[in-house]
Amino acid sequence: MAGHVYLLDTNVLLAALLAPERLPKEVVAGISDSSNTVYFSSASIWEVAIKRSLQRADFDFSPQDIHRLALDTGFAELMVKGEDCYPIASLPWHHRDPFDRLLVAQAQSLPAYLLTTDGVLNQYSELVVHLTLNLPMPKGRGF
Repeated sequence: MAGHVYLLDTNVLLAALLAPERLPKEVVAGISDSSNTVYFSSASIWEVAIKRSLQRADFDFSPQDIHRLALDTGFAELMVKGEDCYPIASLPWHHRDPFDRLLVAQAQSLPAYLLTTDGVLNQYSELVVHLTLNLPMPKGRGF
């Protein structure tokens, strides 16, 4: 029996890999269930690389480490293809972040439930699932 398909936004990806206790228990169960398919977008690795290049004191993640860890965890990488970008041209401007707009388009194209911490994205689709993270990240691990 086929399970659900999930796409993790960058914050949820980082929490799942580095601090799963921050995620609601039912989300941890869902992304750990082998009958479900869990994707992360290559755009999230790009976003991590950009944030790392800004040398923020609270963001010390290596894009290489996050990428490797996501693959080692068993998450499937969703590559950004040109056709993934087409729907972005017709998305309403509820949100201006280009990474989030791309993730919405990818989730709609798959289709997949987009697990996100950004409540604004709920305006795009019933496929968007807003999560509230528990507990702050340890010092030096802000996201």
